[in-house]
Amino acid sequence: MTDRQAYIAFNLTDRVGFATVERLAAEAGSVAAAWEAYPRKISRTGGEVDWEGELALAERYGVDIVTPVDAAYPKVLGESPGRPIALYVKGDVAALSKPMIALVGTRRATSYGKSVANRLAYDLASAGWAVVSGLALGIDAEAHRGALDAGGVTVGVIGSGMDRFYPEENRELARSIVSSNGAVVSEFPFGRPPDRETFPIRNHVVAGLARGIVAVEAPARSGTLITTSIAADLGRTVMAVPARVDSRMSLGCLQLIRDGAVLVRNADDVLEAMSELVPPVSRVSASDGKGVCAAPAIDPDAPPYSVEEALVMTSLDDEGTTLDEVVRRTKLPAEKVSALAMSLRIKGFLKFLPGNRISPLTARC
Repeated sequence: MTDRQAYIAFNLTDRVGFATVERLAAEAGSVAAAWEAYPRKISRTGGEVDWEGELALAERYGVDIVTPVDAAYPKVLGESPGRPIALYVKGDVAALSKPMIALVGTRRATSYGKSVANRLAYDLASAGWAVVSGLALGIDAEAHRGALDAGGVTVGVIGSGMDRFYPEENRELARSIVSSNGAVVSEFPFGRPPDRETFPIRNHVVAGLARGIVAVEAPARSGTLITTSIAADLGRTVMAVPARVDSRMSLGCLQLIRDGAVLVRNADDVLEAMSELVPPVSRVSASDGKGVCAAPAIDPDAPPYSVEEALVMTSLDDEGTTLDEVVRRTKLPAEKVSALAMSLRIKGFLKFLPGNRISPLTARC
């Protein structure tokens, strides 16, 4: 047995994730050895794990199974905690490694939300970004369609096994994604139906694949906010589209903006947020003529930070400090720290790291 086959076998068991596999592999010497020593080779459905049968099903359905030892496993996802130990991919596996923006939102989208999602996806795809979403009804579907209309690449992540596709209404959309150099992805084995557990797991993959995430339209209690929370924990740029303050379907987005998410009016706002917002510049030293790295230009007579921003900056460590620790050190409210951190990130003074950590941004040439 190879490590790849062992990852697939572990993925068929119940409640065994990447952290467990890595711990077992460290003890046994390899993933394959860990599987050989694993005592509970029982699948989620209660029978014996049949990884060879799973590979046969993948061939039958034209699905690639990608594991962390495969070169095709997306690097950005591989660097994320809680990453899947297997990805089932229908379509172009290379699509998973393209720079992606996630567009997410409610299934019960308004005409406004659908229009914004479609236009954002169209413009982002035209600018060279791949669009990733959850292939659900509403905002997700419009995001995929907008990217397809632009001739771009889009990736749909589903919350079920490939042979239990859901929702049925989007099956043709999924086929269009696959036929347009995109991909439909799941981390669930064949036979897994959609349920209350699968969708939060699906949301983690959406957030993990993306470099940034835009909440287009979401009520106050929405799975969209779970996805943006995961994205924030992974150090992704969180953005949100505003709407009328009395629109129930946008209360979640308004809350995100209040808490420090980047306000998005159009694709230009997204592209700006995803760029080096205040890039260091190369200047020539008058003394030796050599290029040196200069910090972002600021008024020398103006303080670089507000008092509260200074409190946040002085509480940081170079290796990264959790937002909870910043709250403890500064004694500022958690929501205030979150907003200040986002403001300082936009100004180019700090960066977000995985694990809901932030650190000072070191200028580089």
